[in-house]
Amino acid sequence: MWGQAPEYRDLFVGRTREQDELVSALPSHRLISITGAAGVGKTRLVAHTLHSRLPETASVGRVGWADLGALTDARGLLGAVAQAVGFADHTSRPPLDALSCWLADREVLLVLDSCEHLVAACRELTADLLTTCPGLTVVTTSRQRLGSAGEAVIDIGPLPHGRGDSDAFTLLIERALAVAPALSVRHPRQDEDLTSICTLLEGMPLALELAAGQLMHRPVEELSATLRRQHEGLTAAWPRWPRRHRSLRTAIGWSHELCAPLERLLWARLSVFRGTFDEDAARAVCSGGPLSAGAVPSALAGLVAKSVVRQETDGRLRLPASVREYGWMWLGELHQRRPLQDRHAEHFLMLARSADAGWPGAGQAGWYQRIGSAHADLRAALDHLMAVDTDRAADLAGLVGFFWSCCGHLREARSYLEQLLPLCRTHSRARARAQWALGFAVALQGEHSRAVALGRRCARDARFSGTAEEQLAAAYLLGITHLLSGEAHEAYTVAQAALQQACDPPAASPSVLRCRLVRVFALTSLGRLDEAARAASVLRADCAAREECWTRAYTDYQLALIALAQGDPATAGAHVRAMLAGKRRLGDSFGIALGLDLLAAAAAAEGDGTAAALISGAGETYWRSVGHSQRGMPELRDVRAACWATARAAVGDGLFEQAYGQGIQADPVSIVALAVEGRLPAERDSLGRPREHRQGGPSA
Repeated sequence: MWGQAPEYRDLFVGRTREQDELVSALPSHRLISITGAAGVGKTRLVAHTLHSRLPETASVGRVGWADLGALTDARGLLGAVAQAVGFADHTSRPPLDALSCWLADREVLLVLDSCEHLVAACRELTADLLTTCPGLTVVTTSRQRLGSAGEAVIDIGPLPHGRGDSDAFTLLIERALAVAPALSVRHPRQDEDLTSICTLLEGMPLALELAAGQLMHRPVEELSATLRRQHEGLTAAWPRWPRRHRSLRTAIGWSHELCAPLERLLWARLSVFRGTFDEDAARAVCSGGPLSAGAVPSALAGLVAKSVVRQETDGRLRLPASVREYGWMWLGELHQRRPLQDRHAEHFLMLARSADAGWPGAGQAGWYQRIGSAHADLRAALDHLMAVDTDRAADLAGLVGFFWSCCGHLREARSYLEQLLPLCRTHSRARARAQWALGFAVALQGEHSRAVALGRRCARDARFSGTAEEQLAAAYLLGITHLLSGEAHEAYTVAQAALQQACDPPAASPSVLRCRLVRVFALTSLGRLDEAARAASVLRADCAAREECWTRAYTDYQLALIALAQGDPATAGAHVRAMLAGKRRLGDSFGIALGLDLLAAAAAAEGDGTAAALISGAGETYWRSVGHSQRGMPELRDVRAACWATARAAVGDGLFEQAYGQGIQADPVSIVALAVEGRLPAERDSLGRPREHRQGGPSA
């Protein structure tokens, strides 16, 4: 799923003129920068416009939203943009070339949100992409324009204020009623004080929201008087500051002073998070000293009530950028940055270890989602550990490398691993795991010779000082690389020998499951279909008993391939639908691409050429989303060729091309959902009736 514009729970107020300007600019400008001071509401303006007026902007195509505020520097920029537009790069080409190829023939609106700290890098990237991708439109939100040729700039100022019916007044009241419902009935003096607050804060939305949060505990007149004193003091101390800067600084500093001491301490410590977080993460990272673990929930609730911490629609929490900057400043004043970064890195290292330990079991899909949600903070933890403890950095990179490689961050995983391995001078389990993860990433990028070399190095190291699990992991790496190279016999030999020689490894260990899977793939490729079916059925049952998802999905893929080869397309279709359901849960674009090709072949074998063409078109989109026209085992090429020939023979070249084009143009996520549910439109028979499809085989 592409990066989506954020959604907000509360009411959007005002900005009709600015929304009109943005909607009017989109059809005629390919680069639009929404500029304005911190806290003026740039992100919310763009998000609300896209959600509420998207039909008016339909000509710009699909939307990809990249939140750049979580990046500390430009190294992660390309990866963030690729993720935003649904590109899970599995190639070894230069990353910009691969991304440009994916976007070259697409109508896409790309939003680069909060890019003021990456202006130069964003200017260069947008210039390259807009040159090579004619269907691309870029919208940036920033405190300053990019300064690019042809850039349209929409500067966002404060909300109108100074009257009791202004947009600023409406926003303040709307937010205040959420914490102080009694203000629904007010006397004139309260309205005067509220209007005064709007004037003192000059209509800055973030400042107004922070002010509203204080009305839970303080009367309007007290807040108005306190704010006036704060504003006058700041104006006298810093007369040359821009007025908007003074207003926001007043509101943030004033909110900070009005927080309880433990809330202020938590605010500072939460600034170490780069992305969203939950209460458990806040407790683990931020407790200590006067802020006990038991005190964190109440302090966090207080910050949420005061609008210092925002709650996302999915329930996770986030510090707004300006508020995080203020907290980071105070964390420096407290001399706690390094200790908090250490605790933050340790927490996410423990999260990665827990995810790795939980990989073979029922929580596997949940761990993939948690690793995905924590991506920005995992990157921050890696960056910190690379500077202070390379061994622990290698441990973390090795643990998340497999997750990232499977779910859209393969190039990023490889980059970290290649940087870290030369820094690990002694053999350790962390280094062994990192070396294995690099081999897996390299294999998926198609560099089979290097992957084999890394696999043999892993095997050699494991023989001398590794565990049974490490020996099996090395065998899996070699086996999967042999399969991708078309060397089924070598793959079978490696996997079989490892399984026979392993010294009582746990039956459900990740590498045991993966080696058993390699053996099934190899048997199928060698034409030993009955053996392959028996081994696959046993493996699938073992995975189902443990509610494991990743291996089970690929086992269903093999069972589908076997059924198709044995002339049973209905059973093949049922197995591949189960496979797609599993891969959809994990967000594995590569696996989904494999499954769609096989589902198309099953539809063609059942005589439904239209559905086969439609599914093939959607499959092509998924293949291109990983940077290839088609990958996987060599035999898949033969399956696709047979599928297309059969489908064309059934419906004719014209109808095939029409349905194939519709599949490419359709939303691929929707096609997968319909395929999993068995609700794709069926071909009609000679009497115009929908052709019935058997729904045999296993359930998902």
